[in-house]
Parts: sequence; C-alpha cells; structure tokens
Amino acid sequence: MNWAQFAAQFTHSTLIGLLYDETLSEVRKPSPTSGCGKFMLKILVIDRCHFTRTGIEAWLNHSGLFDSSFLVSGLNNLLLAKEHISQWKPHLVIADLYSFFNYSHSFKPAAPLLMACGATPLILLQSGGVQYQADSDPLYQVHAVVSKQATLHELSRNIQDVLLAQSVTDTPKTATPLLTPQEEKVLTMWMEGAGNNAIAAALGIHGKTVYTYKRNIRMKLHMDNRYSPFLSLPEQIN
Repeated sequence: MNWAQFAAQFTHSTLIGLLYDETLSEVRKPSPTSGCGKFMLKILVIDRCHFTRTGIEAWLNHSGLFDSSFLVSGLNNLLLAKEHISQWKPHLVIADLYSFFNYSHSFKPAAPLLMACGATPLILLQSGGVQYQADSDPLYQVHAVVSKQATLHELSRNIQDVLLAQSVTDTPKTATPLLTPQEEKVLTMWMEGAGNNAIAAALGIHGKTVYTYKRNIRMKLHMDNRYSPFLSLPEQIN
C-alpha cells in the first residue's frame, strides 16, 4: 500500500499510526542531514485533498525519519499558496497541482505560483494525466516529480535530497506560521463560503471579531479588500 491510498481512507488520528508503521517497514532512518536537526524548517503542502495535506504533515512530524523539525502548513487554494510562499518563505513546497487543472489540461494557471517559488525547492505530486515537462518551463525549478502511487521510501528520499542540498546557516531555530490558529479557522470557513455570523457562531466569537480576523488575513496575504477567497472547486479525495 502506498501513502496516497491510505491517506484517502483514514482519519487524521488513524493516519498518524499507519504512516508511522508503513514508513518504518520501508525506510531506515537516514544519516543526519548536515545539522538540520538544530533548526525548524518550514514546509508548505498544496493539495485539494484534505487527507493528503494532513497525512503528509503527520508523516513528516511522526515518522522519525528526519533529523529536522518541521512546521507544516497546508493549503488548497493556489492564490493563497502563492502569497504564502512570498510572505512565509518556506524551505520546501510539496504540491499536487494536477488536481487544480482537471478541466484546463495545462500548467499555465500555476505560472504565478511557480514563479513565486523562485529558488525554493518544489516537489510536484503526480496525480493526473497531464505530464509536467521541466524542459518546457526552464524558469521554474522543480526538484522532483513524484507519483502519488509512489512508496514512502521514494518520497522521503526526495525530501532528504532537498534538505541535504539546503544551507540552513541562516535558518532560525524556531518558526511561526503565517496565520494564527484562529485565523486559519476563520480562513477555512471563509473559503467554504460561510458568512460572518456563521463563522462567529461556530467559533464562539463576536461578528466584529470575525471582521477583524478577515482584515488581518487580508493584510498578511496581501489581498485586495474586496477579495473573497472562495474555492472554485470542491475538495477532492484522491
């Protein structure tokens, strides 16, 4: 069983144990990654599938495979992901862009996000029929393209390659998320189309507080005041 298959079948708590057991059966703990364990590395996971995002986060933090400590953020919106890359400056981006392009059959909509990555290593997860051709986009640095049917060994090997190649001398020993936990909750419901009253009731806060959170989110993500980050497509389970 590969990591993507059971990521679609189990809840987050169950997934942690399964990812841990599956990983230990496939991969031995690698050698230290150039002292990365002294630092907190930021990883951004972009995928429309909720279970992939939470599954990768659980695996990175609980597998015991990596000497580094990770702060993982997961997003299912390309525009928000682009701003996250620009503002948060992750050390690695892991993205399934194919799930966003089921109807366009083209990587052109991802051009702003790929450009925002700049020198940030990018691992693409292959889930669709559109094949990414690195030669056709020489400006975008894609470290690897990994099938979602690949083993945990292959995924971990690619992540280790990125960590070994990175210089972490200027990396702080601690890291903070771009958004606070409460802001992330507001953003999640906002993206689902919930109004201020519904968000306030769900989180047990005042409606004016929701407005304040939205204003802070817009400022942090450099959104226009009239922008509403609703998803154009529903989430997927791969």
